[in-house]
Amino acid sequence: MYAERTNSSQINFMASEKFVSFTETIDSTNYNVQTDDDGHKYVPAGTVYPSNDSKAIGVTINDVYVDHNPALVGVIRAGWILKDKLPVAPSSDAIAAMASIHFMDADNNESKASTTSTTSTTSTTSGK
Repeated sequence: MYAERTNSSQINFMASEKFVSFTETIDSTNYNVQTDDDGHKYVPAGTVYPSNDSKAIGVTINDVYVDHNPALVGVIRAGWILKDKLPVAPSSDAIAAMASIHFMDADNNESKASTTSTTSTTSTTSGK
């Protein structure tokens, strides 16, 4: 049997060593499928899963090859992530949907989804 040695390079996007991950399935129809130098299709680590919108449930922890559909992938459901190091920046809807994942920027400041809220105050005075 012949095995070819290859090297992998993944960017560390974890801001903490503690996280919770669950196994999900993924295939070549994912929005972030890429092709490596050998022509193999894969979804890179750090991809918002399953889509980068309000349906997001987590972030993939490893590169996963999807040439032979479907494939299993670990999806981070809770933890601290450096959002600037992800291959595709999470949308504000995706950040809001993944409430158990905390996103940090390069300066270690927590970033949250931008939301607008309206506050109404009522003032009353009583005379004596």
